[in-house]
Amino acid sequence: MPDGLRAEIAACRACEAHLEPRPVATFSPTARLLIIGQAPGTAVHASGVPWDDPSGDRLRQWTGLDAETMYDPAKVALVPMGFCYPGKASGGDKPPRRECAPLWHDRILAFLPPGRLTLLVGSHAQARYLPHTRAWGMTERVRRFAEFLPAFLPLPHPSWRVVGWMRRNPWFEAEIVPRLQAEIAQRLHHSYT
Repeated sequence: MPDGLRAEIAACRACEAHLEPRPVATFSPTARLLIIGQAPGTAVHASGVPWDDPSGDRLRQWTGLDAETMYDPAKVALVPMGFCYPGKASGGDKPPRRECAPLWHDRILAFLPPGRLTLLVGSHAQARYLPHTRAWGMTERVRRFAEFLPAFLPLPHPSWRVVGWMRRNPWFEAEIVPRLQAEIAQRLHHSYT
C-alpha cells in the first residue's frame, strides 16, 4: 500500500491553480525518524530530492545524519507540510499550501511505525502538530523541547536566516543539538521487534 500512496502523491494536482506541481516526499513503513519541514525550495523543486539544498546541509549537521542515512526511506521519512514549491514571496518563499498536509499527512503517518521521533522543522509544522503551543514563539518551543519528547522535537528552520538566531541563542547548539543527535541515534539503532 505505501507504493500506491506514493503514486497518488506523485500524481497530486490539488494546488495546480496556484503552483507548478512536483510533489516531494519520501517514506516507508519502517522509518523510525520523521522529518516534517515546510515546503520544497527552488533547488528541491528542480532535483525532486527533499532537503537537497543548503538548508538540508545544515539540518544534516544538526542531526548528525549523513546523506546516505537521511535519504534512506527505510530509516528516515521526509514529509513537508506542503509537498510542492509554493513560489516566491517578498523576502523568501511563500508558506506551504494549506491543502497539502490535511490531504496526505494522516495517510502517511498511518504507515509509519510507533515509537518514531518526529522532528518538527519550522513554525508551520509546529503549529499543526503542537497546536496547544500556538501562543508560544518558535524559540520557546525549541527551548522547551523536552516537554514534547519522546514523540516530537521542534527545531528552527535551517535556512540561512537561522544563523543570526543561533548567535542570539547559543544554548541551541550547546544543549539541543547533542540531545537531538542522541534521540535520533536511539531511534535509528533501536530494534522494534
